[in-house]
Amino acid sequence: MPDIFVSEIEAITQKALCAHGAEGWIAAEMARAVAWAEARSNRICGLYYVESYCQQLLSGRVSGVVDPAVTRPLPSRIEVDAGNGFAQPAFARALDEAVSAAKETGMASVAIHRAHTCTALGYFTEKAAKRGMIAIGMTNASPIVAPPGGRTRVIGTNPMAFAAPDGKGGIAMAFDQSTTTVALGRITMARAAGEAIPEGWAVDVNGAATTDPDAALKGSLTSLGGMEQGYKGWGLGLMVELLAAGMTGGVASRDVKPLKASTGAPHGLGQFFMLIDPAASPAFFDRLGALGAAAIEDEGARMPGQNKRLSDPVEVPQALWDLMVTLSNGPAHADV
Repeated sequence: MPDIFVSEIEAITQKALCAHGAEGWIAAEMARAVAWAEARSNRICGLYYVESYCQQLLSGRVSGVVDPAVTRPLPSRIEVDAGNGFAQPAFARALDEAVSAAKETGMASVAIHRAHTCTALGYFTEKAAKRGMIAIGMTNASPIVAPPGGRTRVIGTNPMAFAAPDGKGGIAMAFDQSTTTVALGRITMARAAGEAIPEGWAVDVNGAATTDPDAALKGSLTSLGGMEQGYKGWGLGLMVELLAAGMTGGVASRDVKPLKASTGAPHGLGQFFMLIDPAASPAFFDRLGALGAAAIEDEGARMPGQNKRLSDPVEVPQALWDLMVTLSNGPAHADV
């Protein structure tokens, strides 16, 4: 596999998206998000998604030219109509006003609706944390999770992310995780590789544990806690669903169509964020420092996201890089 610098990943992604109809500033924001994911070895949310973005730009499933509409109907609520465009530029357009609102009121919510899949939520929450905000983010997804003991899919992997600032322009703690035992991409990657999955990740259509990724994709992923205590993750998944769909007007998981399908109706997803100004509590950074010190007392232990080494360059499969080169030359050169 070739080693590709993150700057090259960002540049070729921007070029590919522009070649398929995205405005320059929108393509640039999306390219930063793709590069962010690749540097963190989150391939599911990185270059892996670019072909889908290009296909959906051509079909009109996602708009690459819409200007997100940002409003502030309440002192502590920012609303963003993404206009069936990408979520990343919608959030970028809202961030300044959201930070101002959080500083004024102590806490502000950002409710994005009519948006495309946001892929890595951590990209959003870390952007806010670098602006000095404590940030919580969540979104729903296409249905792949049944209630513990049930068989009917009700919600998606419904991820949530959290990031805390260090008070110096950096990030003290960050995590981004699904409310299922594993992300859906881990299952699809196992299927593509012809590999079995560990028991406990999923159940088949009859509700029985399975190690077959095909059976898992036809059945249901288990909520955090697995077969025995999945009710814990199920509760979190429902919370995410209510906030991401209910507080934004976004589509409920049961109505979300396959996210990577090249054609069809726009995703219509909602993403919900909470920005909290740590200055509202004089105790915050004191407690953060004490917690951080306790977390690293044992060798090898750390706060989530702390001291994580970013990859640069990144190992990219040759076939994937060849595809990126083709996409960057426009639709006339690619089978999209």
